[in-house]
Amino acid sequence: MVSRRAELADDTVTDATRQSYRLEVALSTWLSDVRQLVELGELRVPDIVRYPAQVVDAGSARRAALWVRDRLGLGLEPIDSVMKVCERLGQLAAVVEVPGEGASLIDGDLAVAVVSESRDPGRRRTTAAHELGHLVIGDEYSTDIGVHASRDEREAVVDTFAAELLLPTEAFRHAGLSEPARREDLVVFAARFRTSWSLTVRQAVEAEILDKNVAREMRQRNPTRAELMEAVGWAPQPDLEAVRVPPSYAHAVVESFKKSLITASRAVELMRGQIVASDLPVREEEDLGL
Repeated sequence: MVSRRAELADDTVTDATRQSYRLEVALSTWLSDVRQLVELGELRVPDIVRYPAQVVDAGSARRAALWVRDRLGLGLEPIDSVMKVCERLGQLAAVVEVPGEGASLIDGDLAVAVVSESRDPGRRRTTAAHELGHLVIGDEYSTDIGVHASRDEREAVVDTFAAELLLPTEAFRHAGLSEPARREDLVVFAARFRTSWSLTVRQAVEAEILDKNVAREMRQRNPTRAELMEAVGWAPQPDLEAVRVPPSYAHAVVESFKKSLITASRAVELMRGQIVASDLPVREEEDLGL
């Protein structure tokens, strides 16, 4: 089954359909590439992890997100790499050069997802967490989220999971913030947790440190890149930007190349722009001049 991240409104239905189709092609290709490395014996896919209780509304979605954080020992700290979190829970995610948001599917023992590079890094992390939610709390077609719920309602529940996973509401209170939260404080949280501005404001409202009326105005005051970088001391934030594929997958590609199971051009193709041919190691036979 395939789940698709809700798209932004397009100018025409044709554009939306085209985006959806390209995402599905990218997802199918990603699944095929993962399977190739599995069949070569170089990639061991982690077991899929499911939340053990039903998720039927926003409250249970937040509990599921905190369960994931507890299981992975994340506490209330920022997630360094959403891609690694997905990997640890059995979903292999890749950043792809197609427009849109993202998509995911489960095929037998494999769970894969793709995230479009067309959005800013904060949105990419939100999309990746959303696709992980489909896996952990139940696919959009699963009865776990309620057989009578509309698709929009189910997507909203998964959105809540993603928001709480990336930025727990308790993190604000743990930091001593109280109503009314200042914009500069929220900028720091957006930078540290690497969340989109809209998600940060949404979570501040949920934590009851920001009034809904103030939030409407604050959403219009997006922080600049300089503000966000200043908040984290200008440290680089590579997640889902320079890094395009999971670590275990990248390792499997390099090992397959070193063992001459795949060509250099195929290795570069599998890495989806994360490396170029000159980045590959010298094979043993090449080093010996054979």
